[in-house]
Amino acid sequence: MIDALQARVNLAPRAMRTRRRLVEHPFGAIKAWRDHTHFLTRRLPNVKTEISLHILAYNMKRVMAVLGAKPLIQALRT
Repeated sequence: MIDALQARVNLAPRAMRTRRRLVEHPFGAIKAWRDHTHFLTRRLPNVKTEISLHILAYNMKRVMAVLGAKPLIQALRT
């Protein structure tokens, strides 16, 4: 599996660089927003839940920045 991944990366080396830039921004912003780099929980299911809650909060914060709080509250009520 790793060899197949490496073969795909070798076919398009710039694609991986582009992907890193596009994907890293939200995770970097969430890490900076949380003000630390480690998870508070242990075991994979718990960490998945923790990061899901952080991502949900991050997305809601972005929606409020774009639309404002009132449209978000109205959308949540319907």
